[in-house]
Amino acid sequence: MIVHGDNLHALKALLPKYAGKIKCIYIDPPYNTGNENWVYNDNVNSPLMQAWLEKNSPIDVEDMERHDKWLCMMWPRLHLLHELLSDDGVIFVSIDDNEVHHLRMLMDEIFGLRNSIAQIVVQTNPRGRSLQQYVARTHEYVLMYAKDIETVQVYKIPKTEKSLSEYNKQDEDGSYRLLRLRNTGVQFFNRETRPNLFFPIYVNPRTGDTSLTPNINFPVEVLPTTDDGVEGCWTWGKDKINKNPGLIV
Repeated sequence: MIVHGDNLHALKALLPKYAGKIKCIYIDPPYNTGNENWVYNDNVNSPLMQAWLEKNSPIDVEDMERHDKWLCMMWPRLHLLHELLSDDGVIFVSIDDNEVHHLRMLMDEIFGLRNSIAQIVVQTNPRGRSLQQYVARTHEYVLMYAKDIETVQVYKIPKTEKSLSEYNKQDEDGSYRLLRLRNTGVQFFNRETRPNLFFPIYVNPRTGDTSLTPNINFPVEVLPTTDDGVEGCWTWGKDKINKNPGLIV
């Protein structure tokens, strides 16, 4: 179905038939950069509000209240979208740096902080915007929220054959791969910066099993040092290792 018209009126028209039935919503509101000259046209009746909004006048970079007006424009629309969304549905909202902080507060208020799934970074221009001052921005955002995080259905993208080939080991739970336990970022994560994560792990050389306590069955001491002798640290602490003994080899 294609509905042509002001989006607020369109959403109201959809509500009687489609409330609680829409599984996926994507919206691309004005980014409010100050260069769009968008118009606030909700037909409010209050003379005070009409005077404040300067009805039908473009909202641009010179309008010192453009952020307030943007919030007033978004608030009723997001409420209607929340009503249209099904309990297992999700909503995606495109935005950039100008309003992302305000939009997150609106979404947290209307959809609930617990229903926030992700703030996705979308690379729109790998080289950066050449007209941008100071820092050439390369990205925008998409905020993703659920109607109800307990019932939402988000389907995973299947792994490629290359990714699947990395899971080259099997146990009773299925395929898995081995990952290095030592933190690879030794420049920032090492014995000095994370002393609580620098400790020996003792290995049974016959079985590959590990222990935090040396004994006759675990005689080999292993420390999180690099091949060139830099003292790094583990990614897991002792408590987590103790709780997951079968995951360390």
